[in-house]
Amino acid sequence: MRKWGLLAAALSVTLAACGSGTTTTGSTATTDGEGGTTAAAGSRLGAVQQRGELICGVEGTIPGFSSVGSDGAYTGLDVDVCRAVAAAVLGDAEAVEFRNLDSTERFTALRGGEVDMLSRNTTWTLSRDAAGGNAMEFAPTTFFDAQGMMVRADSGVETLEDMEGQSICVETGTTTELNLTSRMSELGVAYTDVKFQDGNETAQAYLEGRCDGFTSDKSQLNARRTKFSNPDEHVILDVSMSKEPLGPVTMNNDSAWYDVVKWVIYGLVQAEEFEITQANVDQIASSTQNQDIKLLLGVEGDLGAQLGLEPDFMVQAIKAVGNYGEIYDRNIGDDIPRGLNQLWSDGGLMYSPPFR
Repeated sequence: MRKWGLLAAALSVTLAACGSGTTTTGSTATTDGEGGTTAAAGSRLGAVQQRGELICGVEGTIPGFSSVGSDGAYTGLDVDVCRAVAAAVLGDAEAVEFRNLDSTERFTALRGGEVDMLSRNTTWTLSRDAAGGNAMEFAPTTFFDAQGMMVRADSGVETLEDMEGQSICVETGTTTELNLTSRMSELGVAYTDVKFQDGNETAQAYLEGRCDGFTSDKSQLNARRTKFSNPDEHVILDVSMSKEPLGPVTMNNDSAWYDVVKWVIYGLVQAEEFEITQANVDQIASSTQNQDIKLLLGVEGDLGAQLGLEPDFMVQAIKAVGNYGEIYDRNIGDDIPRGLNQLWSDGGLMYSPPFR
């Protein structure tokens, strides 16, 4: 792990907030080298830096996004986001502890300080974002998705209306459950929901014939179908039941930490736009004459210090996992066309504000 030259003082101690059931992280003060405090007093950023490890909550069972191999190694787009943040903050992409959290556990774990951030197919909604709701902060969307419906290919079902009187497996405590209720109500389709606490249980119940349909994000349906013994026996209907912008989440009222997670993700997108890759980032950092790239990679300016990080925090992140396009291609590839997840310059929604 790198030594943190910018870390002028680190006050540790995790304090449980009295009566609130929440956890307040340690305090950290950083300087910009000229005596000015730049970041992180009382922030989780200081706690992560002092611990020397990022604790990242993931789903853990969705191929392409977060799953665990037979060797115990985590892979996936959501996993790489965690590793990018660890590389930017700690200079070590391996300094991550992954914790699997189902949909009913995730917000409690984040609110209680069990994890530093979530990177697990969580939809950005007003009620989850607002101080009067779940009081979370949503970092930039890392995957634009939509809710879909899977049925057996020989079922004869081609539309949601065809599911009148049928049963549908759904993960409880999710926007998926709420969207299912809304869409079927709008269509006047009567159905029976069969609820489970995590995606694995839901998929297994569908395979066992305990329900006629299985609804979830299309990315998840597609990923799980690839693991079925006979994928061709199942189809995903040509219908989008909702908008599902999925991205990392941190707690409210911690701008220093939220800003770090937010700008690391933007940096991965900006790197793709600049065609900076895992393979060429060092060469570009040492030779570029492009002023915007110099700022992104910390060759010039003090953007890293403003976040409480080293100047080359984005170099570390890109070297660890590549740019957003590389992350997408490595984990998802052709299984799901990029569509809205292309760069804005290619007709998608992936767009970074300026690093300036």
